[in-house]
Amino acid sequence: MASPQIGRTGFDDSSTDPEYCGTRTVYRLALSPRCPSTWRPHPTMHLPRSQPRDRFLESVSAYFDKAANYTGFSPGLLYQVKCCNGVYRMRFPVEGDDGEVAVIEAFRAEHSYHRQPTKGGIRFSPFVTQDETIALAALMTYKCAIVDVPFGGAKGGVRIDPTQCSERFRERVTRRYTVELSKKNFIGPAVDVPAPDYGTGEKEMGWIADTYKALNPGQLNPYACVTGKPLSVHGIPGRREATGLGVYFGVCEALDQTEDMKKLKLEPGIANKRVIIQGLGNVGFHTAKFFQERGRAIITGIAEREGGIFNPDGLDVVSVFNHRVSSGSILNYPGAENVTNSMDLLERECDILVPAALENQITAENAPRIQARIIAEAANGPVTSEAEEILLQKGIFIIPDVYLNAGGVTVSYFEWLKNLSHVAFDRMVNRYAEDQNNRLISAMEILSEKTLTQDQRATVVQGPSEFDLVCHALDHSMVMGYNNIRREWKNHCLPDLRTAAFSFAIQKVGKTYLDLGIFP
Repeated sequence: MASPQIGRTGFDDSSTDPEYCGTRTVYRLALSPRCPSTWRPHPTMHLPRSQPRDRFLESVSAYFDKAANYTGFSPGLLYQVKCCNGVYRMRFPVEGDDGEVAVIEAFRAEHSYHRQPTKGGIRFSPFVTQDETIALAALMTYKCAIVDVPFGGAKGGVRIDPTQCSERFRERVTRRYTVELSKKNFIGPAVDVPAPDYGTGEKEMGWIADTYKALNPGQLNPYACVTGKPLSVHGIPGRREATGLGVYFGVCEALDQTEDMKKLKLEPGIANKRVIIQGLGNVGFHTAKFFQERGRAIITGIAEREGGIFNPDGLDVVSVFNHRVSSGSILNYPGAENVTNSMDLLERECDILVPAALENQITAENAPRIQARIIAEAANGPVTSEAEEILLQKGIFIIPDVYLNAGGVTVSYFEWLKNLSHVAFDRMVNRYAEDQNNRLISAMEILSEKTLTQDQRATVVQGPSEFDLVCHALDHSMVMGYNNIRREWKNHCLPDLRTAAFSFAIQKVGKTYLDLGIFP
């Protein structure tokens, strides 16, 4: 059977839901500005789906619908903001290590063309679905709007288990996937720019860049076709840490709001807060590391697929990570209690719970038992919409994923800019900053009649590295993004921070569509 190939404006017939596909829809509801209503599309034609819609996509859809009720936009415009503009489902053959042919199923969803290029990671997982890919692409559109990154949202998925594949097989799959995307114009510096996600990393992004460059000889900006690359392949310092560092900056800004913390009966600031982390992958590890080292938080629990560990006095994150690398498990870490079922650890008492693994971790089943004061969504979609209602009724403060894990795409934006400009950021400012600092210190020494030692002067006058510039720019972006959604929440008396985040994003994307107009 020939594998279905869906063009940029077409949709695979396995996703006939009118909210996400090309089904003609008539809307019969008018919205009044800034007041809640019950916006819902009313299809004139119902097409049965071949399989149930993914629960993660259902949750994203529910969050959108809830926030759309407060925007005042026309139903037609809301539909355009919500629907996924292009989905490409593909199947392609790859030779296995044993010489047998493996047929790989993969996806790429481009959610919104209001800004281009589109941007989003590529996930390698045996559980990837088209619906999940669409949901993740939609979240990428909204998070880019919140932190003012000029991309539309996209996402990719390849249905393989990277833990069971050799590196050579993963390389063949990655390169063939890149070729398939290139055939349909689903990759390019001005078209669609992938990045790492669950199951992928710098190596895969380097292979993508090399393959794209080979397919496009003579192109001026081939390395801008993908971000998250190794530094040796025109990557940027700080991209590996970006999502976790962004979570840290976002949580710090949220906890600095005295009024909000007072309602939770917490002192402002992240210092001495008890934190449980689910997931010790790239995002979870760097989030926990920055919480502990920069924020002086107490990491009391860490959960992974093999189980969890708990110590009320705190765990050394780097030590736990090294223990897992050497032993293959976080269990049996010295001085910590083993928790056989890692999901049970989410229900332990703490100040901040950070789900940094996969979707649908907190559901209507376990939400009543969650004891955290704050849930910081470092992963995409860790809380289902049903669970959120329960958590909000319990008075738990949720910092939503659609804002909180935007650090990755923010630093990817910086890397993309660097690749387009063909120059490292610190090269333009480092020496100038050192000269300015030297003049300032010399003036202060004259006025104070005191002289710094050579080591003291060298420390003070040192210009910023590219990593310093990236970190400070990320900090600024996360602070700005939080203030955007908190202002929306407070000024318009919206029910919760997630609704405010979606409302802000929908209005920003919708305004762009209105200003662009419709052509032809």
